[in-house]
Amino acid sequence: MKSDTPFRPAHVRRGPSARLPTEHGEFTITSYFDHTTGIEHMALHCGELAGAREVLVRVHSECLTGDIFGSLRCDCGPQLRLAMQRLTEAGRGVVVYMRGHEGRGIGIDEKLRAYTLQDQGLDTVEANLALGHPPDSRRFEAAAEILQDLGVVSVSLMSNNPLKLLALQQQGLEIVQREPHEIDANPENAAYLATKREKMGHLLALPADSTGERKRR
Repeated sequence: MKSDTPFRPAHVRRGPSARLPTEHGEFTITSYFDHTTGIEHMALHCGELAGAREVLVRVHSECLTGDIFGSLRCDCGPQLRLAMQRLTEAGRGVVVYMRGHEGRGIGIDEKLRAYTLQDQGLDTVEANLALGHPPDSRRFEAAAEILQDLGVVSVSLMSNNPLKLLALQQQGLEIVQREPHEIDANPENAAYLATKREKMGHLLALPADSTGERKRR
């Protein structure tokens, strides 16, 4: 039986919302302040969400180099734009944009140091470890609370990362299914994507020759 008790998030506080027309369609953008970290996250959403089930959702980690500058070293920018396109086509959904997740949680300065190590031959996991960081230090409590605050009941999650799915489930979010969200590799990021699959367990259907003689990422 559904509880009549209103949801009270423990980590985030909803801020203002505004209309956001984009090249992919019109959205509403809502800010959320994470008072445990002092970081503002964003929710980009469209359609009716209150009480909605099987809502198409992308929980997207901030990537300045990929999302803003169009870096070819990763697949972040194309994944974000694809998610926005898919929401428009579905007519309903949410992109939760998690700020403070740069470089899987190590910040922009350390991410650039990791880039230098990658150009010297380390992959992304090895570079993070060499700098004294875990391969992935992101947390997703705030993301789950943002979706619950928007009234989302259950989710179809656009992600290739099973650990992200598990992390959201552990916060009490019902995930009905995982939607593959894969971007074609390019010569700069093919080995990076292979590392995601081979060392981080991402569910990627890369071509057999995706690593070839390309730089390791």
